[in-house]
Amino acid sequence: MTSPPALLAFATDIGGLISDAGPVAHTVLALLLLFSVLSWSIILSKGTKFRRMRAQSGRFLRAFRKANGRLQDVSAVSEQFKPSPLVSVFEGGFDEYRRQSGAGSPRNLSAVQRAVQIASSEEMTQMESRLPWLATTGAITPFVGLFGTVWGIIDAFQGLGNAGAATLRAVAPGISAALITTAAGLFTAIPAVIAYNQYMQQIREFGARMGDFGRLVVGNCRDAVAIAVQQLAGRDLNAADVNRHVDLQDVTVAVRANGAVREAGEAN
Repeated sequence: MTSPPALLAFATDIGGLISDAGPVAHTVLALLLLFSVLSWSIILSKGTKFRRMRAQSGRFLRAFRKANGRLQDVSAVSEQFKPSPLVSVFEGGFDEYRRQSGAGSPRNLSAVQRAVQIASSEEMTQMESRLPWLATTGAITPFVGLFGTVWGIIDAFQGLGNAGAATLRAVAPGISAALITTAAGLFTAIPAVIAYNQYMQQIREFGARMGDFGRLVVGNCRDAVAIAVQQLAGRDLNAADVNRHVDLQDVTVAVRANGAVREAGEAN
């Protein structure tokens, strides 16, 4: 285990290398520090947000299942489960379903499905926001650090030529100071690359979860349409009839057709 005096000596050595570096290396280190600060702010904020989203999504999914298809009950409590992306998916589909119900028009499940897909796409876009900065940081900061190193080595060898002393002792301090920028570039890039890959994996998992939940919402809307068709028709329809009417997106015509068939049967 490293003792505190050893750590203090190491930090002192690093500080000495940075102070011995040239103006170009100082500029490179300042740029890398900016990249690092911005990257860590994104890493911490996204990590906190994704943890909350995962926890709230689990709670909202349990509440949705307990509602047993009562969409109005789910809508009444959905606000308390934000920032779960499942809430936006549900609200997108349910708002479209409620809008059609309020207008008294046939309930178009294709429109509900499109609303769910749009809400999922918007949530994916929001989750991916600022992550390209992590990818950019991981891609370019090693090369920025390498640029500072190359420039420092050039300076070191120029100083060696001017001094006329071709010894390792003469060139080693300049090269050591130059290599500090490469280390700083790697120190900046590695956390950004790790966080980017981890967060993109989590976003893919959220996307799959939203897709499954969206199909569940559309299925509940389909069940609600089937119940409405049965109530308006005044008799039970079999599953094939309900699915055919829903797919045709014309519940009113289906109900009138059922009524006409029933009246013809009674007349006979």
